[in-house]
Amino acid sequence: MSGFWAVFKRELKGYFATPVAYVFLVIFLFFAGYLPFRDGFFEIRQADLRLFFDTLPLLFVFMVPSTAMRLWAEERKSGSIELLLTLPITVPQAVWGKFAAAWAFLGIALALTFPLPLVVNYLGDPDWGQLMTGYLGAFLMAGGFLAIGSFFSAVTKNQVISFILSVSACAVIVYAGNPSTLNYLSSTISPAVVGVLENISLQTHYEAIMRGVIELKDVAYFVILIAVWVYACTLILEERKAS
Repeated sequence: MSGFWAVFKRELKGYFATPVAYVFLVIFLFFAGYLPFRDGFFEIRQADLRLFFDTLPLLFVFMVPSTAMRLWAEERKSGSIELLLTLPITVPQAVWGKFAAAWAFLGIALALTFPLPLVVNYLGDPDWGQLMTGYLGAFLMAGGFLAIGSFFSAVTKNQVISFILSVSACAVIVYAGNPSTLNYLSSTISPAVVGVLENISLQTHYEAIMRGVIELKDVAYFVILIAVWVYACTLILEERKAS
């Protein structure tokens, strides 16, 4: 575990050692605050953050890959990955350490949206349990997107290519379960396939948690999603280390 914590602390400190992290936080907080109010936050006359949580999948599709693209692509481009992989730590420790640091950074970004719940609480009497489950779902979704981004960052040393591939993959697993997408596909493919697409869509499980209902199948979906993509990232780097 010492290797994991060494990588975790190194990576997390690295985020705040350059202006990039602060620029990311400013952009994220701007859109996180702007989009819900643009979509009629006051017009719905409900003391909740439904509009905020509804906008997060689209926001995360672009913001999370921008965080993940540097995880391994930058190491490969600079050549520092060779040094990292020769240190007395295992590849899984390095992968999970970097992933955990980036996930913690995204958690900090989410935590900085705390003025929104305070505004909702000032305007009415929100369901704090539902607010907390909404944030839990958002944090898990960020982890899922980050795991996908980590994999594509390990595949290529070009950060732009990593970003494009990550955005594409994240968009697919989000909008595969979109009602309009499912309605369109239902006229061309079998209902069984449509049902499978709905079940593997991140949007379906995220919305279930966002409604305040935490079920094992929804949490398990995100845990499996993260584990599979991080494991795939580990395999890529293990192969690179062995070659």
